[in-house]
Amino acid sequence: MEDVYAIAQGASAVLAGEALAAMARSWEGVQTLLARGEIAYGITTGFGAFKGRIIPLHEVEALQRNLVLSHAVGVGPLLDAASVRAAIAVRANTLAMGYSGIRPQVVGALLRLLDRDVIPCIPAYGSLGASGDLAPLAHIACVLIGEGEAFCEGERLPGGEALRRAGLAPVTLGAKEGLALINGTAVTTAVGTLATLRAENLMDAADITAALTVEALRGTAAAFDARIHQVRPHPRQVDTAATLRRLLAGSTFLRPHDPRDIQDAYSLRCIPQVHGAVRDTIAYARWALEIELNAVTDNPLIFFDAEGNPEVLSGGNFHAEPVGLAMDYLKLGLTDLGNISERRTARLIDEALNRGLPAFLTRHGGLESGFMLAHYTAAALASQNKVLAHPSTADTIPTSANTEDHVSMATNATHHTRQVLENVERIVAIELLAAAQAVDLRREQVGSAAQLGKGTAAAYACVRDHIPFLEHDTYLAPYLEAATRLVADGTLVRAVQG
Repeated sequence: MEDVYAIAQGASAVLAGEALAAMARSWEGVQTLLARGEIAYGITTGFGAFKGRIIPLHEVEALQRNLVLSHAVGVGPLLDAASVRAAIAVRANTLAMGYSGIRPQVVGALLRLLDRDVIPCIPAYGSLGASGDLAPLAHIACVLIGEGEAFCEGERLPGGEALRRAGLAPVTLGAKEGLALINGTAVTTAVGTLATLRAENLMDAADITAALTVEALRGTAAAFDARIHQVRPHPRQVDTAATLRRLLAGSTFLRPHDPRDIQDAYSLRCIPQVHGAVRDTIAYARWALEIELNAVTDNPLIFFDAEGNPEVLSGGNFHAEPVGLAMDYLKLGLTDLGNISERRTARLIDEALNRGLPAFLTRHGGLESGFMLAHYTAAALASQNKVLAHPSTADTIPTSANTEDHVSMATNATHHTRQVLENVERIVAIELLAAAQAVDLRREQVGSAAQLGKGTAAAYACVRDHIPFLEHDTYLAPYLEAATRLVADGTLVRAVQG
């Protein structure tokens, strides 16, 4: 996944020698099939419900061009440049496996879009996540043949003009090549990959933020004792408890042992159990995606028998159910991460629950509202996530005259996952900002000599490097955005991890 991220951020990619040889052999296999006059799906036939319509040899190139143009039906906002670059990389890697019947030079042309930073315009919506990401990938293929639209040098241009500006020429597609370019899970997988990497960073930021909240609320670290977690050995629960112990090491903000006040509310006490379970969803997403990144998701596929004769096999590797289920699982986990973070923010601002801090974390309550409305935002985002968490893969609508009678809706799952992710980044950022404010107020009670934990001290310093203590009500939105950047771009995590 890190390789995909590097390309998404601007790195280039080249085809290995063995990939060139594998693709050349696959292309030659297609030519052999044509020379024999064999009927082969998507090569000498129509597509989907038109699988029985035979296409004359002199029209196979027109078939591929028509396929690309007719399938470019995406709608809605455009995918960001990083997601488009990632999708190109994922698709090229699939084609480089050598089972798709496409010439090396066509895949090379795909990679030159990355080299010259030509970014095809891909509307986000239109894929069912089965038969692959046909519509979004068709928008990439359109640019390759000089159609569609693309950004070049920051300007949105017709595809042919974008190629010309970048010093590139349009490609004429041969038999099977249009289908090879658009039939697969590349867009779903690319967007899911980038979201999963962001989720890994968010998870670390959430652990750090939760630890700071424990201190701000004068919580106890007893619930993080290793012995508790060794007897319920979910690995990531154990890891989270160990992380909290490291972050809080040396803290004098934690309350001492009190047999009359032995345990905290669940949103503090159960951080290892909840955060650990959310980490499981992220780990599963990484596992599924790293298989998919290195998988052949085309249809049909070109194989060779023991004598070297080509065979065309039709299957369903384009069906994105494995990715869709992983994304549904991930967005459910992230939704609950937002839920528990919002609950901790609610405790921080509630004078009935926050162990003596001023209501809404302001000294001037009534005249000033403090963090009252910041919590509203966290609550609104958490509520929105509960709608987005509905599993996309639970839905299916038959298409192509019931030829495609079960689809994954995995692309919808990835889009919803990214929305949930962005919402939770903001929810955690609000908790972080509130926790830092609460620490300053708490310090006035426990004394200036009180020490934060080894990790939380670095987190607090990071916040204060960018956002001041809020003595009075002020225009709060820019500070929320600043806190979100600290969470989302990895600044907070890097500050703590050194």
